[in-house]
Amino acid sequence: MMYRGALRSLLTAGSCGQSRTARACHGERKEWRVQKQSEESHLRPLYMDVQATTSLDPRVLDQMLPYMVNYYGNPHSRTHAYGWETEKAIEKAREQVASLIGADPREIIFTSGATESNNLAIKGVARFYKSRKRHILTTQTEHKCVLDSCRSLEAEGFQITYLPVQRNGLVDLKVLEDSLRPDTSLVSVMAVNNEIGVKQPIEEIGQICSSRKIFFHTDAAQAVGKIPLNVNQMKIDLMSISGHKIYGPKGIGAIYVRRRPRVRLEALISGGGQERGLRSGTLPAPLTVGLGAACEVSQEELEYDHKRISALAKRLTQNIMRQIPEVVLNGDAVQRYPGCINLSFAYVEGESLLMALKDVALSSGSACTSASLEPSYVLRAIGADEDLAHSSIRFGIGRFTTEEEVDYTVNKCVEEVKRLREMSPLWEMVQDGIDIKSIKWTQH
Repeated sequence: MMYRGALRSLLTAGSCGQSRTARACHGERKEWRVQKQSEESHLRPLYMDVQATTSLDPRVLDQMLPYMVNYYGNPHSRTHAYGWETEKAIEKAREQVASLIGADPREIIFTSGATESNNLAIKGVARFYKSRKRHILTTQTEHKCVLDSCRSLEAEGFQITYLPVQRNGLVDLKVLEDSLRPDTSLVSVMAVNNEIGVKQPIEEIGQICSSRKIFFHTDAAQAVGKIPLNVNQMKIDLMSISGHKIYGPKGIGAIYVRRRPRVRLEALISGGGQERGLRSGTLPAPLTVGLGAACEVSQEELEYDHKRISALAKRLTQNIMRQIPEVVLNGDAVQRYPGCINLSFAYVEGESLLMALKDVALSSGSACTSASLEPSYVLRAIGADEDLAHSSIRFGIGRFTTEEEVDYTVNKCVEEVKRLREMSPLWEMVQDGIDIKSIKWTQH
């Protein structure tokens, strides 16, 4: 009884009611976060890295908790109520995910996340149709799991075209169309880039692929729940979705697989044949419920979130660029998701700036490749100079980011960039009017 009483207290104290609005939830979460930070440590950094992951929305937690404690049945157990009740919850989650992207619930397959979904889409289509089609087209700026999946298929004898992008990060549609072949089975293009935030012309690419009877896959981990998406309108055949990018739990995702015209896949995991035989394994009911709830909340808040995040992004970008010269916005200035801002600060080493901004959680690129000291392959693909690629910082603004956090980040960034530039002999030479690029450096 003591345990159940403690659990009820936790539920009451740790989450917002389902009927609360985003604004009420936002205020309560902000108050809780300030209190929590003061209890733990006054040095804990504020969070500006939402492209890497997002915090769990309290409304999502509300929906998940009963399936962690009371409703613990295996959703694939068909002989008793424990299985029936969790199966019902999972089917509701399937409907919630489908509703967000305009799909049929039967077209949603649950996975462990977008990495698995991308692997299943690319390898699954390629291997199923390999007797007739051996060519796949993607871009040089895709997520690493897409590029590595393609490289593994090259080892199996498939031919892959890695399409270059323009300097603004967008695909040239004419080049894409000219690169298609009669034996092309799949085109895979990311909806919103995880490093520079550009939005690819997904609907136009879908139309091109549909007219050529080629399957079109998009990695929409950074787009679902943030911009409007409709798989039928955009002629998308496969779509990868991640839970923890939309304020849901980690360890859960989904792949949309079109039924008409039907897309066939070769499964990557063998087992009990769950998820239409495409993804065997017992589904984690709490995580699946959480993904469904996150999609439902995102659908309700999409317009409000986008308007608010756009205003905060404009505030951050304009205030930084107004106070610091020689700052470059990477990626197209218009065709982009506003919550992902990638800036290069000339004559400042990005890693040095990150260390200087230790009280703000930021990134110099993708969390999946941030351990590498090499400049971002995405920035190299858009033609950024190597010194600018090394000086880039990604600012992530999300649902729970506040104006105060944005202003603090701007002030700290301006302060530290000026300090680091004062220590740089290159910056001193530029101030003296010397054209650094014209200098021929020699080694001794």
